[in-house]
Amino acid sequence: MLFHKTIYIITLNNINIKLFKFMPNIVEKMTLNYSPNFDLKKRKKSKIKYLIFHYTGMKSDKSAIERLTDINSKVSCHYYIDQKGQIIQMVPDLYVAWHAGKSFWKKDKNLNKSSIGIEISNPGHDNKYKKFSKKQIESLIKLSKKLIKNYSIKNKNILGHSDIAPLRKKDPGEYFPWHFLYKKNIGIWHKYKKNKEDKFKILKSKILEKNFFLNLKKFGYSILFENFSEKKKLIKVFQMRFRPERVSGILDLETFNISKTLK
Repeated sequence: MLFHKTIYIITLNNINIKLFKFMPNIVEKMTLNYSPNFDLKKRKKSKIKYLIFHYTGMKSDKSAIERLTDINSKVSCHYYIDQKGQIIQMVPDLYVAWHAGKSFWKKDKNLNKSSIGIEISNPGHDNKYKKFSKKQIESLIKLSKKLIKNYSIKNKNILGHSDIAPLRKKDPGEYFPWHFLYKKNIGIWHKYKKNKEDKFKILKSKILEKNFFLNLKKFGYSILFENFSEKKKLIKVFQMRFRPERVSGILDLETFNISKTLK
């Protein structure tokens, strides 16, 4: 595989950043549209351990890019994948982008500090949510593999925004092809062998419900919900990720059994 050395010198927030990029030709069409929204202090390469996927929740590329590059929005990402599959870099990898917000996974908090965020253009659940295009997913796979290799990111640390902020976020949602990515060695998937009847068996046992949430906690989710509505949100987020064909927010036997297989 051929590699291209590209040198960029950019000025953001009154500091000069010199970038040396060795990019394989699969990502050589990546363009630059830098956001001013990032931490000024550069982090060590070893600090990067998570890859976080988002959808934009905006109706168009234009509106999404304007928001991500607006200094008043206080949001950004490292990479943006537009509706045609074009990859746009917005924040250099070694700087902390503001994409995760208040977030938790296992013992880690504020995952902005330890992650790379990828935003994928999609109107989201509030604006006629739709499936991601083939070109978008192809670009995501190429970019993800590059980042996984560059920063030795483990598959178990490849997450969605809703995984790390389940009471606030739904993205990337049930149309995001987690199982397909797993087959490409990106992310993880459960090992549950499906039984058609299990999804219709509602669990009413308080003990099994408690065990379900303990399974989620062991896997990495924060289970600090305060009421039934928040509990339902967490179940929905889990189903979007691991049982996307039936997102009910109701704890059934299939959802419970899936949780048991995750490590």
